[in-house]
Amino acid sequence: MIRYLVVLAVGYVLGTKAGRRRYEQIAGTYRAVTGSPAAKAMIDAGRRKIADRVSPDPAMVTLTPIDAETAVLAPEAADEKASRPAL
Repeated sequence: MIRYLVVLAVGYVLGTKAGRRRYEQIAGTYRAVTGSPAAKAMIDAGRRKIADRVSPDPAMVTLTPIDAETAVLAPEAADEKASRPAL
């Protein structure tokens, strides 16, 4: 929510200083860059990487699959998390 308010505030300031046409040009460029599949993939990967680092919850690993729909999960051990490749 705060991010949207900040984006709106920055857009408003840029729009009032540069004029409506320049604001539309800046906003269109932003939408084109953030709307591309490659940019979305990079943004999502970065968010996952940050979330993995700051998450207080341990990662869960599958211990025993019971059937095709059910599995037993447990927190990942610290040494397993350290050996896991980074994204």
